[in-house]
Amino acid sequence: MVAWPKRRRDDGLTNAAVLMPLIEREQWHILLTTRTEHLRRHAGQVSFPGGRADEQDKTPRQTALRETYEEVGIKPEFIEVAGIIEPYLTVTDFHVVPIVGFVQPDVSLTIDKGEVAGVFEVPMLDICDRSNYQRKKIHWQGEWREYWEFMHQEHRIWGATAAMLYSFAGRLSNVKSLL
Repeated sequence: MVAWPKRRRDDGLTNAAVLMPLIEREQWHILLTTRTEHLRRHAGQVSFPGGRADEQDKTPRQTALRETYEEVGIKPEFIEVAGIIEPYLTVTDFHVVPIVGFVQPDVSLTIDKGEVAGVFEVPMLDICDRSNYQRKKIHWQGEWREYWEFMHQEHRIWGATAAMLYSFAGRLSNVKSLL
């Protein structure tokens, strides 16, 4: 197995982890971020809190919790990790491990404006309705690629984030009691 904290793995991929923050309000929601426009990668896109593994991170869980705290200010003690879903390999050579965690509903956010332009929540009922997802195509780096897209109000959720949500929705399709 490849050591987790290595930024560039022997297979050429970079380890990263994200948190899929589940928050119970009148119903369950997932918190998402909108990245700032000045970032070098994925500027302006919707994403989960998370990012690259750092040298001090020993596990994907540590990466996801550290990055979540840095980006939106949710301390690890306010997150109960429930598990992971299958890793996602991006076209930009990231090996992303999604960590599912329950976040206390009364947590206050402290947004890092250098990375995050804003946050919003999407009801799990909308995420779990797989008819809300569309398969799209884009011509990128000389070839056609397919990706998932999910619209929520004015937010376009696409690419890796939408693919992870679609996968998660599939896992939850038989768990109606959670919602």
